[in-house]
Amino acid sequence: MGIFQSLMKQRRSIREYKEKDVPISVIRELIADACEAPSAGNRQPWGFIVISNRELIGRLSEESKKNLLEDMKVIRSPILRMYRPVLKNPDFNVFYNAPCLVYITGPTVVHSVPADCSLAAAYFMFSAAERGLGTCWVDLGAYIKDETLLDEIGLPKDYRIMAPIIVGYPKTIPARPPRNEPRILKIVT
Repeated sequence: MGIFQSLMKQRRSIREYKEKDVPISVIRELIADACEAPSAGNRQPWGFIVISNRELIGRLSEESKKNLLEDMKVIRSPILRMYRPVLKNPDFNVFYNAPCLVYITGPTVVHSVPADCSLAAAYFMFSAAERGLGTCWVDLGAYIKDETLLDEIGLPKDYRIMAPIIVGYPKTIPARPPRNEPRILKIVT
């Protein structure tokens, strides 16, 4: 098995972390690797916000939970509603009490920013796995609307959060979940 195939099978969504901080120097290395990702027109529109303050991560979790529960009153998404019980739990932290949160962000005016930032996120997570770190893309943590909090984390007014990724040293690495067979709709030759 090649290095990349091994790395793909090693990467997991980690939701339990050791009480050990990830050095900012290592986070910088992960970000540098993420910036090797391809982007439309090579614009590299991503920006990164690193938060290693657990109290602030907790406040961001509470803000996201509040906004999601509020949105559920208007948005009738069954997928979103399945999260209602955990979001109402005052002890639930959407970031699973991880020691570090990295928001991958991008400008709202760049049409390719969702794809570009998603590629950067994948590179970030593979880089973390290679270093023995765990990550999890926590979309529930993207719903930050409070202007004071947005200013505090340094999100520019014309940017949006694309990929909230938690990172830390995993307590355990879960088994590989089963994968479906590829769904190839058609091969045209």
